[in-house]
Amino acid sequence: MGVNPRRIAAFSAALLALALVLTACTGKNAVDQNAGNQFRFVTGTKLGSLVAAPDRKKAGEFSGEGLDGGTISLAQQAGKVVVVNFWATWCGPCQTETPQFDAMYRQDKAKGVQFVGIDTKETSRDAARAFVKDNAITYPIMWDEQAETAVALGRIPTQGLPLTVLIDKQQRVAGVYLRALTAKDLQPLLDTLAAET
Repeated sequence: MGVNPRRIAAFSAALLALALVLTACTGKNAVDQNAGNQFRFVTGTKLGSLVAAPDRKKAGEFSGEGLDGGTISLAQQAGKVVVVNFWATWCGPCQTETPQFDAMYRQDKAKGVQFVGIDTKETSRDAARAFVKDNAITYPIMWDEQAETAVALGRIPTQGLPLTVLIDKQQRVAGVYLRALTAKDLQPLLDTLAAET
């Protein structure tokens, strides 16, 4: 049986149309352009990069209970650069990253940079409290066993930890990093965001 050129052409056109649709869904710089003014996760941000300011979308509001009580929310951090870090005590890279982030927080908080830890997928609040105490973590930690904060921020997947979301002074998502970060990775990004008006 011979190959029908019309079927090949129609199949090729359908593949091209599908490719264009899929490309359109990826948005610009990991931002879903079809989500209006609200951030919706598409893909992680390349290490060392930020979403260009004109392409940033508003982070979804989150609020929850602090590890030791009280309420922590994104709204409390208005006008600051916010580092939202998802972690857990059972996560090996988190055990290294969290104390490094605390050192950066102490160094940068006077420049208007705020860190917020989101303890997620944790089996024991006591284990998290012990880790925070043993490592002298001074920035606020929110208890979020079900990872609801990641959904609220913009449907960010939390299959792997750690992951870090950078939020600019206008509370727009400037980057989503689906990997452990070092101070060397993060500091230039924070310096750039802190310098923005």
